[in-house]
Amino acid sequence: MIVSVSGGKGGTGKSTVAVNLAIELAREHTLRLGDLDVEAPNDHILLNIQLENEEPIKLMYPHIIYDKCIKCRACGNVCDTGAIILSKDGLPIFLPRLCSGCRACALVCPTGAILEGERIVGYTYETSFSNDGVSFTLVTGMIREGEEHTPPAVRKTKDRLFKRDSEIYLIDTSAGTGNHVSIAIDKSDLLIAVTEPTPLGLHDLTMILELANELNLESWIVINRSGIGSYEEHVRKAREYGVERIFKIPYSHTVFKSYIEGRPLTIYYRESPEAHIFIEMAKMIEEVYL
Repeated sequence: MIVSVSGGKGGTGKSTVAVNLAIELAREHTLRLGDLDVEAPNDHILLNIQLENEEPIKLMYPHIIYDKCIKCRACGNVCDTGAIILSKDGLPIFLPRLCSGCRACALVCPTGAILEGERIVGYTYETSFSNDGVSFTLVTGMIREGEEHTPPAVRKTKDRLFKRDSEIYLIDTSAGTGNHVSIAIDKSDLLIAVTEPTPLGLHDLTMILELANELNLESWIVINRSGIGSYEEHVRKAREYGVERIFKIPYSHTVFKSYIEGRPLTIYYRESPEAHIFIEMAKMIEEVYL
């Protein structure tokens, strides 16, 4: 099965949820955790492990052979990212940082004036985690600083995540509801939306629930930092979208300490009330899906 942890707004604690849920589910099942927040992956930090087995993320990089160019404008017209702009007479000018590597320019060129090179935009990693009798694999994606396009890197990381069989694939997405998140959560059996009891949390919760609805995904909700504000509207919004299961994690010194120490709750603070929320969540996933 595939479980995705997302939430629209950044900083709501989705990585904390993903890591602790992964540990608990891996006690009884084979599991692969994918950190698809390629701009700021931190699951390995929360697990206190060093990334290993680096592989480059390569995208197609067009090289224009101007001697073959007939200034037909086809390449510039088909480029939807603005990576190829056209001079007044139709000569193409390439802007590398805007290129998504889609290959459309090379495919439409009638004279073969665009050659397909490649460039490295980031890296994926595959790292083993083992602690307290729990073992699973973390697959991490990380793009280079300054890269404009995250969706290709998310897709490449997701491909590596699914290269090996596992009973459970757990995906930690980046913030937002754009293409990078849609690619990450697509085909999931369950989306766990992590929010917080603030107006911005409610706004972005609505956005991620709407995206889940568009993709026909079942959703559960985690209200993190419960207690810092009212979450009545969050519950009402959840019911509006047919969400049946809502979990609440209190604003807690234990959670904060676990986060900054890189010592997961479900291992180092297993008897705490906060850890029991993740234990309960894992049991419900097993009962409903496994």
